[in-house]
Amino acid sequence: MNKSGKIFGPGILVTAAFIGPGTVTVCLLAGNKFSYSLLWALFFAIVATTVLQEMSARLGLVTKAGLSEAIAKMVTGKWLKFIVFSMIIIGILIGNAAYEAGNISGTLIGIRLVAGNHMTDVFYNSIIYFLSFGLLFFGTYKIMENFFIGIVGLMSIAFIAAAILCKADIFLILKGFFSPTIPSGSILTVVGLVGTTVVPYNLFLHAAMIKNKWNDISDLKKVKKDTYIAIIIGGLISASIIITGASTFGNEIKGMNDLALSFTDIYGVTGKYLFGFGIFAAGFTSTITSPLAASLVAKGLFGWNDNSDLYKTRLVWISVLTIGFVFASLGYKPIEIIKSAQFVNGLLLPLIAGFLLWAVNQKIIMKSNTNTIWQNIVGFTVLMIVICLGLKGVGVI
Repeated sequence: MNKSGKIFGPGILVTAAFIGPGTVTVCLLAGNKFSYSLLWALFFAIVATTVLQEMSARLGLVTKAGLSEAIAKMVTGKWLKFIVFSMIIIGILIGNAAYEAGNISGTLIGIRLVAGNHMTDVFYNSIIYFLSFGLLFFGTYKIMENFFIGIVGLMSIAFIAAAILCKADIFLILKGFFSPTIPSGSILTVVGLVGTTVVPYNLFLHAAMIKNKWNDISDLKKVKKDTYIAIIIGGLISASIIITGASTFGNEIKGMNDLALSFTDIYGVTGKYLFGFGIFAAGFTSTITSPLAASLVAKGLFGWNDNSDLYKTRLVWISVLTIGFVFASLGYKPIEIIKSAQFVNGLLLPLIAGFLLWAVNQKIIMKSNTNTIWQNIVGFTVLMIVICLGLKGVGVI
């Protein structure tokens, strides 16, 4: 993939990846059920994402390799490697294939809100499939970067504008951010807000894509700036979605379709199109990044070559994209597979975060770019909270 000289880099792919249909749904329902009271959980999730993604990006820049390559090289022992590889394959490769059906279904909801119900689901899904296939097959890094900058920018405008239309109380919003409370029945939503923001596969995606933009240690400040800006943009989008959901507080909302109808009733055609495009953008970006991340993870784990093994990486993303298309077009949502993947991801995130924290403290690979004391304190704190939330999410505590 080609290098690009623009300010934005791989961080924007992280934003596009974690603002997907799952994030939109969780944030909307958080606002609908608990108003602004869970904004603090999103704030923590953004801080945690920033800390972990910065370490992942730094690892990628210094080692000139992805996180999966680092795991393949540094995890020794036959059985330990087997266990770690198995969890990653189930949680990310198989999990992303299951999530892809939801990504395409979410994109379809957005298309129908904007374009209407003139065509069948299979027709719209086919358009989504072939557009995604084309970008992944023919897209250089520069093309992909420009595409994501554009669509994330438009998605930001759509959701932030929707939040502004709500005319929310600024004082209550600030209180929600900085006065943590856990209303009755909200703990799973808290776990969901963190789980859809601090996404394991983004740690792999970010480190692997760094070398396409920067490859010199002198670019470290640019890498950090890119990461911080991208995650903050993602946080603003997620916060705007919660605020939008809070505008329907007190109404019975079960999903995006219900919220879309409610939002249209309140704000008219403008609100409908803003909301519809926002959901479309969230779904479409995740439709692309999910198979891309799966292929990069596989490439790193198994040591595939960029040229001689290109067909293998393509086979991975084609499989993930196609499985998602088939399930979405049949109207079948592989709930049990998704639940299993979520369970594994709940265990995988602390494992990957712990490995990442350990790796960026190894002078043998990071040289003078290991974590500072403060980075370790913040990173360890995030890791402990992520472990607790992960255990809570999988029902252990």
